[in-house]
Amino acid sequence: MVSQCASLISWYARTGQIRNARKVFDEIPHSQKTTASFNAIVSAYFQSHNPHEATLLFQRTPHKNTVSWNNLISGYIKNRMLIEARKVFDIMPERNVVSWTSMVRGYIQNGMVSEAESLFWAMPDKNVVSWTVMLGGLLGKGRFEDARKVFDIMPVKDVVAVTSMIGGYCQEGRMVEARKLFDEMPRRNVITWTTLIYGYARNGCVDVARKLFEVMPEKNEVSWTAMLMGYTQSGRISEASELFNAMPVKWTVCCNEMIMGFGSVGEVGKARDLFERMKERDDVTWSAMIKVYERKGCELEALGMFARMQRERVALNFPSLISVVSVCASLASLDHGRQVHAQLVRSEFDQDLYVASVLITMYVKCGDLAKAKQIFNRFPFKDVVMWNSMITGFSQHGLGDEALNIFHDMCSFGVQPDDVTFIGVLTACSYSGKVEQGREFFESMKPKYQVEPGVEHYACMVDLLGRAGQVNEAMELVEKMPMEADAIVWGALLGACRTHKKLDLAEVAVEKLALLEPKNAGPFVLLSNLYATKGRWGDVEVLREKIKSRSVTKLPGYSWIEVDKKVHRFTVGDSNSHPEQPIIMKMLEKLGGLLRDAGYCPDGSFVLHDVDDEEKTHSLRYHSEKLAVAYGLIKVPAGMPIRVMKNLRVCGDCHSAIKLIAKVTGREIVLRDANRFHHFKDGYCSCKDYW
Repeated sequence: MVSQCASLISWYARTGQIRNARKVFDEIPHSQKTTASFNAIVSAYFQSHNPHEATLLFQRTPHKNTVSWNNLISGYIKNRMLIEARKVFDIMPERNVVSWTSMVRGYIQNGMVSEAESLFWAMPDKNVVSWTVMLGGLLGKGRFEDARKVFDIMPVKDVVAVTSMIGGYCQEGRMVEARKLFDEMPRRNVITWTTLIYGYARNGCVDVARKLFEVMPEKNEVSWTAMLMGYTQSGRISEASELFNAMPVKWTVCCNEMIMGFGSVGEVGKARDLFERMKERDDVTWSAMIKVYERKGCELEALGMFARMQRERVALNFPSLISVVSVCASLASLDHGRQVHAQLVRSEFDQDLYVASVLITMYVKCGDLAKAKQIFNRFPFKDVVMWNSMITGFSQHGLGDEALNIFHDMCSFGVQPDDVTFIGVLTACSYSGKVEQGREFFESMKPKYQVEPGVEHYACMVDLLGRAGQVNEAMELVEKMPMEADAIVWGALLGACRTHKKLDLAEVAVEKLALLEPKNAGPFVLLSNLYATKGRWGDVEVLREKIKSRSVTKLPGYSWIEVDKKVHRFTVGDSNSHPEQPIIMKMLEKLGGLLRDAGYCPDGSFVLHDVDDEEKTHSLRYHSEKLAVAYGLIKVPAGMPIRVMKNLRVCGDCHSAIKLIAKVTGREIVLRDANRFHHFKDGYCSCKDYW
């Protein structure tokens, strides 16, 4: 009867019913309470994460045996109380191999493999479990050679030990030795088969993995998942899909992997269809779907999925929150960003340096530098990523002095700059016209900071020289580069040619870009612009024919603005698709009159077509950034900045117009284009027209 009570206590503990377990224990007459019943209730309390009550009951145990002491050690270890476990181990009257092995396992589980090793070699007797635990600890710590030495001297090697060693060989990419061990095994279990299959798959031998998978005597959820991941992680999504369809059960973990697989090749619709068909979803499922949307530029859909996740009361996890922060940064969705930041604070994720860097980047891209700096200042110890986030942030806002001050602070704190740091530093110099300082930084990268200049740094220097009007010198730098110039370098040179009307070098840059990015219409459009400014409409027509014959695509210009947590998108020339189009048109007409009174004259050079001035003025009026600004003036309350984003570089006419709009309306307008931020106020822009 008493042994049945101990079993019932253990059962209640396993099912989380600690009160019922205690009730059974209390109902046993005191004279009939055995050591086994005390051991059972002590284990039950440890299992329910109440080590205090477990300790009290252990102390009340009248006749403690070795099992009782071992029970206490393993209970403390399960509750991550390693110091208490070691104290018990040191004072217990008699230890057996279980006592020693429990303590070794505890050290390994807490990442203290060296301590585990010292204890292991001091063990008077070791069994196969002890050896296997130590072997697994060394493999988990990446100490493969030490693990192999332990494996070689093991007196008995069971299936678990050999399977662990096969996994170690797979981790090291030594598949021949892994297969030799596998073939020599007298018996194997499903874990052994799965370990080798996953090893082949992760080492690029997916077809070998599939052959092994086909001859497996039995398969479980982990086996199917391992094979599926082999296909998805090697980009063979069609084969992954076939395997997924053949699965006897569509386990949640496999569905999650397939969602990410579809997303990796841009099949967002298939990923969403699978998501909707799933009968059971876990938090990883939601994170996967949000990540797919984020990676494929479906930012609005990602925000919608996040909102649905909250409505359905799904527990918010770290990956989904980080994905949504990235989406908010891309969209410059400040309201949503603040909301997610609050969730991160509530979940206590915001203390992490990586999270802080992501939040800084988000606030920077949303144009809220003050909040970014506030987060930055909260951390006394900052890693290079956080410093880079802040340097890049000030650079993008054209605040060169502030960016360079942060860089000098970084060096004074002993943080070593990396290649990303210097992209931010050189960009800061470029956007604020600090040509000589930029040269000094570039030339000191290797000798002073041990950072080898890469193609990105050369692109920054070309941009720096080009903006300052030193286009010929920029071209000389391109010709002297120790590596082949890429599209970013030639694009920077072309931008400088556009600004400073250097037609001869622009033609060279376009020719190079046509080879590097044959489907990109952007360079041809810029060259057309240059031809148009000089009235060379015949060359514009020739270029148009060339664009048609090459089937190149021009990225459409669009702008967007967030109002009341909803993102409103405007496309160039399309003012009719928005549901509030009539009031936007009225605002544009009103602005047109105010601008004329202020002396604004539309700059027709930013219209490519050979049309009359009236048509040019009409075309310029409906540029996407002007539509977004007009909508912001209607909807954003007075006193609050109007924040507009554009996917391309803002055009010169819009830049001039928005400066005047800020002046005549008394509003602050923040525009983030593809290159940088422009803060418009009182008729001036933060870029000082140096962009």
